[in-house]
Amino acid sequence: MALVDELRILARAGKGGDGVVRWLHLKGKEYSGPAGGNGGNGGDIYIRGVRDISLLGRYRGEKKFQAEDGDDGGNQSRDGKRGEDLIIDLPVGSIVRNESTGEVHELLSEGQQQLVLKGGRGGAGNEVFKSSVNRSPTESFPGVAGEEAQLFIELRLIADAGLIGLPNAGKTSLLNALTGAQAKVGSYAFTTLDPNLGALYGYILADIPGLIEGASTGKGLGVKFLRHIARTKILLHCVSLESEKPLEDYETVRDEISAFGDGLEEKPELIILTKTDTSAPAEIKKVAALFKKEGKKVTAVSILDDASVKQLSQTIIDALSAQFR
Repeated sequence: MALVDELRILARAGKGGDGVVRWLHLKGKEYSGPAGGNGGNGGDIYIRGVRDISLLGRYRGEKKFQAEDGDDGGNQSRDGKRGEDLIIDLPVGSIVRNESTGEVHELLSEGQQQLVLKGGRGGAGNEVFKSSVNRSPTESFPGVAGEEAQLFIELRLIADAGLIGLPNAGKTSLLNALTGAQAKVGSYAFTTLDPNLGALYGYILADIPGLIEGASTGKGLGVKFLRHIARTKILLHCVSLESEKPLEDYETVRDEISAFGDGLEEKPELIILTKTDTSAPAEIKKVAALFKKEGKKVTAVSILDDASVKQLSQTIIDALSAQFR
């Protein structure tokens, strides 16, 4: 099932119940005064963070979300029941934008709950209007409509490190080797159409789909995947040693990251030369020297070499540990 990371829904908080006109009749008395109750307030709408990145996909067929309306007031001064709140569970990392007001909410932790739409206030019954000069009021107020808006929901994965690089740079294979994830792997561009996740000793790694020149303007898989690395602590930039121009490949991806902005270009980065089994040791040292000359941190790995995978694993753990100090 494809990851759904954007969704637009219509949400409406509950309407307040109407106030009513009622009269209290007591046995043996012809009239004892107004007794119309107030309407109950409409239910509010909240969003809540949960650890389920596939959740938006389940909402695709349900585009309207509505909290319960408040009940109307009753006789004998009884107020109407308040409408039940609606809580919309969303994946941790979701950004919710109210397209009517521009207000933005972010869910950054599991269990985090935020009010997004307020229910309408219940109307007043005629008992409220009783006074020394108006002992038999016949007026009441209706309930107020709840807030309503189109909500645009955007998921930005919260991962500790993001594996980036051109298509076929070996990101998915490396994720599988490092974390035991079972992501799909193929020898053709854009095998990864959705971000894949894996856990490395408690740290979450995300394999971000391959970027191409022009991705920041929507080419290829476009900017929708660049945003998934916006919250990572470090970038793991994979460059394939099968490439004839590894430095140019690296610069192509860096250009797209800089064009996208959002602070991505400032994140700590580790360059990983992948597929070392396809190159001679002298060639690997030559390529690594090109990056070191530019002041870059670089390491090399082959998923066929357990020792190099283990060494890379420790390097990543050390780098992430430093970010959390």
